[in-house]
Amino acid sequence: MRHSIHLAMGLIGLAALSACDKPDGDAVDRAFQDVNVVDENNLGDIMLTVADPNEAVSYFKRTSTEQPDRIDLRRGLARSLVRAGRETEAVGVWQKVVAHPEVTDQDRVDYADALIRTDQWEKAAETLDAVPPTFETYKRYRLEAMIADTEKNWEKADSFYQTAVGLTTRPAGVMNNWGYSKLTRGDYAEAERLFIDAIEHDRDLFTAKNNLVLARGAQQNYTLPVVPMDQVERAQLLHTLALSALKQGNLEIGKGLLNEAIETHPQHFETAVRSLRALENNVVN
Repeated sequence: MRHSIHLAMGLIGLAALSACDKPDGDAVDRAFQDVNVVDENNLGDIMLTVADPNEAVSYFKRTSTEQPDRIDLRRGLARSLVRAGRETEAVGVWQKVVAHPEVTDQDRVDYADALIRTDQWEKAAETLDAVPPTFETYKRYRLEAMIADTEKNWEKADSFYQTAVGLTTRPAGVMNNWGYSKLTRGDYAEAERLFIDAIEHDRDLFTAKNNLVLARGAQQNYTLPVVPMDQVERAQLLHTLALSALKQGNLEIGKGLLNEAIETHPQHFETAVRSLRALENNVVN
């Protein structure tokens, strides 16, 4: 940011010198436009990273309306809408971005991501097909793997997941997705391994911990795994394990796990209490 300020001041200085040579002020106008671009780019970066998502949406909506030909502002609006959880609106903006003459392959990948978020899998696949195979990024292969999963093309899905893992320094999320893919196929042991790998890369990824418990429960292993967890997480994972046991008809084990979950939770664990009541009512009836 300090570098940008220095650059802006330098441009202002140049504008002042130019104004002495050209009394009409054209050079001053152009120089101040350049200053605005520098400041606007910095503000755009801030909006896309640390700003409140809805504030970012408002900013990019206003600026893209003022300058409708600038693809970077439309792109910023689309990404801000995704950050704000407004994926349906984002799809509409991404459509305009990909129709722009300055569209990039990354834009098409981001458009496919928004389509997947709105459950438009076929259109997402068509969009990624338009991206040349030489464009190799983590996000592209992660999306390709997810699409292959929906098509039950397991060999292709595994290949894409493996490639995606190798293209990022933070593979926990894609490992979790890959593990869930294995879980849905009934390959519980391999799913368990992938979930453990995901947790080793991100010890705070609760989704992977919960999925790990599901994989163990599917193998009728009703003990909690040795992974980092706080007291609330432990209670929640015990509840997940209990439901897995109940689903497989192991009622006494499920009941015991529910009681343990209720005792473990530092506050009132309403969800587990309701599950236990429902179980006891069904047993009585």
